Amino acid sequence: MTHDRVAPGTIVVGVDGSVHAQRALSWAAEQAMLENRQLTVVHAAGEGDIRSVAWVGAKGPALPDLLTTAREVVSDALAWVGSIHPGLDVVGAPQLGDPRQVLVELSEDAHLIIVGSRGRGTFRSMLLGSVSVSVAKHAHCPVVVIRPGPEPHPRDGVLVGADGTAESLPVIEFAFRQASLRGATLTVMHTSFAVAVTLAAVTQVATPADGAEDERLLLSESVAGLSEKFPDVRVSLQLGYGLVDECLTQGSQSRTLIVVGRHQVNSISKLLAGSVSAAVLERSDSPVAVVPEGAPTSSA
Repeated sequence: MTHDRVAPGTIVVGVDGSVHAQRALSWAAEQAMLENRQLTVVHAAGEGDIRSVAWVGAKGPALPDLLTTAREVVSDALAWVGSIHPGLDVVGAPQLGDPRQVLVELSEDAHLIIVGSRGRGTFRSMLLGSVSVSVAKHAHCPVVVIRPGPEPHPRDGVLVGADGTAESLPVIEFAFRQASLRGATLTVMHTSFAVAVTLAAVTQVATPADGAEDERLLLSESVAGLSEKFPDVRVSLQLGYGLVDECLTQGSQSRTLIVVGRHQVNSISKLLAGSVSAAVLERSDSPVAVVPEGAPTSSA
């Protein structure tokens, strides 16, 4: 189905009336205030909603007007945002279509997409974050997934995973910008796969020591230039040993935001690498930003 595009540079948040979407809406409104950007509230209603009604055996009366329902969900969200942030530029965009497809298409113009990690209803919740994982995997812009962590969310800085490649620079710069907006510290972590550590089913995280010259140099190069661009951000460098997702989510309930990169899907190896961001989304108790990496500098 067709749908309207959003204003270029807007922050888009997906809502469906659930508690998880409410968390996303709250986070998105604060983000829009921090960045002084327009917030667009989207609810997509489509074939999935029809199947959900049919699944429970609806008979007799005609199915509800899906677009009317979408408008009501968006209207409620707009009213809530207006009561909390009366000065925020916020618009509604009720849509028809699969929410995964709608949000991915809107990401072509959006600055940022924000979604909750669960949908509404028992049946939908059986598919763990189906919308959030799909959008994070395919969106053209960064996607922030709000995980159901403890309330209130502790705020202990931004964490970003760095692999030292040129393609990951947009990911690290995104993390720097988010830390700067919030006046938060930034931890840059490079993770190495250590067989002994992994077989022992533990993870190790430490600051770079004199005996880890290569890793320390890699981390230093990862933040070169960005510390000058964001002089207000205090940076901490860390090394992780073990599985990447476990290192990044260790103690994740204390993070303001965890930032991970997403490779461009252009080979089998890149497809496999995409499982790291999905694993972080699954394990984290903190909000997770999945940022598309830059184009490869050479063919692999």
